[in-house]
Amino acid sequence: MPTLETTVNGLKFPNPFVIGSGPPSTNATIMNKAFAAGWGGVVAKTTALSDTPVVNVQPRYGKLRSPKKDNVGFQNIELISDLPFEDWEDYFKKVKDTHPDRILIGSIMESFDKGRWQEVASRSFDAGCDALELNFSCPHGHPERGMGAAMGQDPERVETVTRWVTEVANGRPIWSKMTPNITDITAPSRAALAGGADGVSAINTILACIGINLKTLKPQPTVEGHSTYGGYSYYAVKPIALRMVAEIARSLPELTISGIGGVTCAKDAIEHMLVGAHTVQSCTGPMLQGFGMVEELIEGTLAFMEQHGFETLDDFRGASLPFFTTHHHLVELQAEKKRLRAEKLAQKDTEWGKGDVRDETAALTSNE
Repeated sequence: MPTLETTVNGLKFPNPFVIGSGPPSTNATIMNKAFAAGWGGVVAKTTALSDTPVVNVQPRYGKLRSPKKDNVGFQNIELISDLPFEDWEDYFKKVKDTHPDRILIGSIMESFDKGRWQEVASRSFDAGCDALELNFSCPHGHPERGMGAAMGQDPERVETVTRWVTEVANGRPIWSKMTPNITDITAPSRAALAGGADGVSAINTILACIGINLKTLKPQPTVEGHSTYGGYSYYAVKPIALRMVAEIARSLPELTISGIGGVTCAKDAIEHMLVGAHTVQSCTGPMLQGFGMVEELIEGTLAFMEQHGFETLDDFRGASLPFFTTHHHLVELQAEKKRLRAEKLAQKDTEWGKGDVRDETAALTSNE
């Protein structure tokens, strides 16, 4: 029988399915519910030191629906946790006490200050986190303070901050979370590796406008008649996420990858693993489907493995990567296939004359 158990950066996951940082991991109660439902890991909602100002607005979500009213995209303008960090220290302890065998990953974000990053990291580990995810990627949270994606778009700062945190990690895993709001996602990924990161999480949400209300002419979600660009997620972003995960996997095989983006079912998760992901995160998925979606993730992935004869996740991780190539190579492959087809047809006398006789002669000439 195949197994979903996997070890990533020394962390033993019962399955590779992880709750992504956000509303489904916003306190101890909800994180414990996720673990009770069967998720292999949880990345806590991003937090910072208590004096970081965080004020959320309502409403802060928007849905993109297909003509058939299916949810295909989701936008949020939610900030990081608005709770004091001291509350998070209690949450981490409670979750690990309740589920000591599950993987709890803290998510932290701070301004460009060594002391602040090292303090929030050290206190998170001391409270029980098994690993840390460094949020270099929130597209709409505190950009005016150089935090989130504003920091993640600067590879030099990604490397510096990652190194600050690894200095106090004492060998415990560090994942740097990558922003897709950048031309080349391998640049900050390479910087994270240089800074000592064990892995990267990719991708975070894409900065977007979910739509315009044609009655009011106001962008959505609308707050007091106004809006701001927010993080776009769910099924519609999967093609972009798969491309970026594949780019990281092909360029930086030294890094482990927690694949994120458009994971709504087992098929989506499997695709992330086929392009190199070691674990797969979902945040919007459980927000819209509930924590029970992990059952289909588990059953669907096991069925896929049985179908192909795979015993472990390693048996198919990255299996699709060798099939990516350049457009020029595709042209060469197609030309070669046409040449072989013409050569095969020319083997039969009945085929002579169907094409240009010179091409048919050349196909049978060894020193052409």
